[in-house]
Amino acid sequence: MPRERPKEITKRLKKKKKIPCTPVSEGCNFSPYRGRLHHLFPPRPHTSVFHTHPSPSSLTVAPLQVVAVAARDLSRAKEFARKHDIPKAYGSYEELAKDPNVEVAYIGTQHPQHKATVLLCLAAGKAVLCEKPMGVNAAEVREMVAEARSRGLFLMEAIWTRFFPAVEALRSVLAQETLGDLRVVQANFGKSIANVPRSVDWAQAGGSLLDLGIYCLQFISMVYGGQKPEKISAVGRRYETGVDDTVSVLLQYPGGVQGSFTCSITSQLSNTVSVSGTKGMAQILDPCWCPTELVVKGEHKEFPLPSAPGEEFNYTNGMGMCYEAKHVRECLKKGLKESPMITLAESELLADILEEVRKAIGVTFPQDKC
Repeated sequence: MPRERPKEITKRLKKKKKIPCTPVSEGCNFSPYRGRLHHLFPPRPHTSVFHTHPSPSSLTVAPLQVVAVAARDLSRAKEFARKHDIPKAYGSYEELAKDPNVEVAYIGTQHPQHKATVLLCLAAGKAVLCEKPMGVNAAEVREMVAEARSRGLFLMEAIWTRFFPAVEALRSVLAQETLGDLRVVQANFGKSIANVPRSVDWAQAGGSLLDLGIYCLQFISMVYGGQKPEKISAVGRRYETGVDDTVSVLLQYPGGVQGSFTCSITSQLSNTVSVSGTKGMAQILDPCWCPTELVVKGEHKEFPLPSAPGEEFNYTNGMGMCYEAKHVRECLKKGLKESPMITLAESELLADILEEVRKAIGVTFPQDKC
């Protein structure tokens, strides 16, 4: 088969941008959640995004709300529920999955627990939004995808970055061929977080790739339309616990176009993304994983987040989770079983690439032997 030329890639990407879901940048007025699973509850977690949904009179469909929260420690679940006016608190995920009022489960457990919790909720007939990475390895992701498809249920990997207005604007720039024929995508995401126990915990699949690198990789995949790279090269350093510390990856795609990224849990990097073509460059500025600024051929654009007076968030730009929430709601309203913005096939591809990179630098996790 002849290799696809860069211009053909750009044209195909332009055509692909016609998706059935409403653009997420039209506001953050909806929450799709009827249930929530999470592994820890900090003093002011990011459930504050639900404060932006409208009153029932302004909705064209029945209003949605958070109706239950679950944790292994019931006392913590109850405290979380009390602080955020959630009607029910459970001391196990099994109890929440059995709750008939729960329609959608958001899963934010530790990486190794994603698969079991996703399968639990799917078996209970729930739609599922699972935090990235969906699985520790490709086999786990494929098992979850197969289960969702066999049951005809919605499943999506929660890569919230794709729903920020700045990223939506970047997709529009690409679709309009403003940058010409695309040639290179570069991304960097690094923070000194080795002092966070989970980040360096081998048993919990810590390290830079699954925590930070996936953000870089998804940008490259988004720009090149979810294509499979023809060649993957990687170099990296391992942390003393056995997880990946700092990793640099080079991806070659059909037509000779390239993507590269570096991620690190011990070094502060630029945390930016650049997309270069024959007519110019676009840059997503720091923080690239939850961006509010885009520079296109030197023109700087800002995309402020919705305000949340008096609220504090556990994550940078945490209010931006409302964009992802609205997208899931729109998908479910349309009866979709997967997101057109992050397809299940792309989640499988991302898992394949990350696993291949880990193997190249000699990093394996306990789940790889299952």
